[in-house]
Amino acid sequence: MSIYLTAILKSKTDKIKELKSILNNMVLNTRQEEGCEKYELQQGLEHETVFIFHEIWKSKEGLDAHNQQSYIKEFVQKAPELLDKPAEIYLSKLL
Repeated sequence: MSIYLTAILKSKTDKIKELKSILNNMVLNTRQEEGCEKYELQQGLEHETVFIFHEIWKSKEGLDAHNQQSYIKEFVQKAPELLDKPAEIYLSKLL
């Protein structure tokens, strides 16, 4: 069963460019992962501090492997200095 994940991140105002660069690098790397079906990043039009990931993973194992990648661990460590608040993560399934 595929796992759908939506992540909403709100950048600190002075960290938008830095965060965007890191997130774009995550997209490039993540799309190469075996368990990744879809990994899209969007940025708010009216609220440029908002970034939204839309992800589809082949399995929980694929998502778990993703979360162990060095570039994801590095982002998680750096997130407190980049984000205005903790990321909102929503896991879902198709109905």
